[in-house]
Amino acid sequence: MLPLDRGCVAALCASAFTTFAFLPPTCAAAPESDYALLERHPSIPAMTALGRALFFDPALSASGRQSCASCHSPQHAYGPPDGSDVQRGGRDGRLAGTRAVPSVRYVQNVPTFTEHFHEGEDDSKDQGPTGGHTWDGRAATVHEQARLPLFSPVEMANRDPAEIVAKVRRAAYAEQMRETFGADVLDDETRAMNAIVLALEVFQQSPPDFYPYSSKYDAVLRGQAKLSAQEMRGFQLFNDPAKGNCASCHPSGVQEGGFPQFTDWGFIALGVPRNRKLPANHDPAHFDLGLCGPERKDFAGRADYCGLFRTPSLRNVAERQVFFHNGAFHRLEDVVAFYATRDTDPQRWYPRGKNGRAEKYDDLPARYRDNINTEPPFGGRPGDPAALDQQEIADIVAFLKTLSDGYVAPADKGKSSPHLQP
Repeated sequence: MLPLDRGCVAALCASAFTTFAFLPPTCAAAPESDYALLERHPSIPAMTALGRALFFDPALSASGRQSCASCHSPQHAYGPPDGSDVQRGGRDGRLAGTRAVPSVRYVQNVPTFTEHFHEGEDDSKDQGPTGGHTWDGRAATVHEQARLPLFSPVEMANRDPAEIVAKVRRAAYAEQMRETFGADVLDDETRAMNAIVLALEVFQQSPPDFYPYSSKYDAVLRGQAKLSAQEMRGFQLFNDPAKGNCASCHPSGVQEGGFPQFTDWGFIALGVPRNRKLPANHDPAHFDLGLCGPERKDFAGRADYCGLFRTPSLRNVAERQVFFHNGAFHRLEDVVAFYATRDTDPQRWYPRGKNGRAEKYDDLPARYRDNINTEPPFGGRPGDPAALDQQEIADIVAFLKTLSDGYVAPADKGKSSPHLQP
């Protein structure tokens, strides 16, 4: 194993690529200064083991009851553990968050945020704002993402690094920290905090935990399984630009030898209905505008970015019980139906105004509604035929269920399947 230095994450990438051979992760290293502060260069396995201990330790939160795994449950593909619209945290563990918990699986390839993304060598196609971690992309790397929840007032709610380091000094794995990063790593708060975040970062790039590529769809791509008739219909609808058109944002094909992530990491405004159950939304003047704020500050003046949120991966989407950035939906069937009927049957999703008509896009101020996407399956007028009927919606859901990790092929299904053509 290569030692940890400025090439730490590159070494991790090389290890993962050698093991899995399908998709070498694009890892972004922590700041060089973080590595320079370390006494020794620990191995990837040592940091992974330590990061795992940190990830599952509720004592790291101000309440003493919330670990990283409390919101990013390994039993639910490192996504939310239940159907709560948002999870609760804070110093007493009772403060409601403002956004639904995203999964932290399959984020090893998230590019650093950029306003102009060009995939491959074709500079003529500008995807626009792309990348970064969290719903608004404000964390540039896994390193930054791992740090955010530790200090978020609605998550683990620590006041400062000193509070966290004091807890680690008392933890059962304190000696493991010293063995991994050096005998005096916990003596200096800055060095200790860097080591803590680095261990979390490395653990979150552990292939078996965070990108196992073990779904039925992966088995199909390897020629080890075959989609059922319904799953195949769903796959075709998923990729059809005139029907589901899902693959326009959630590419399903193998690219440059890599298995698909089912996201282009771009940003899009969907016009999701307002979730009036969220405490933050009890204030009618409050709007979560995603890329232009309020959590993200650097694009506060960009009206063309308001209402845009980063497109999540659809891997393990069937394991979730809560959907979209505001947790407004709880059934995958309803999510697909919303795409198909948002504009043709708006009264199904939005409240009625005084005139009896549906108040569309009620979670976005009117001045930003031109940002909302109208490409298929969106579009049409109320009363027009929907882009997808009930059977087609069910077929797409059946296909989405093939993206859940942990598939075990029946003993009698080891034959190759036809190559899938998105």
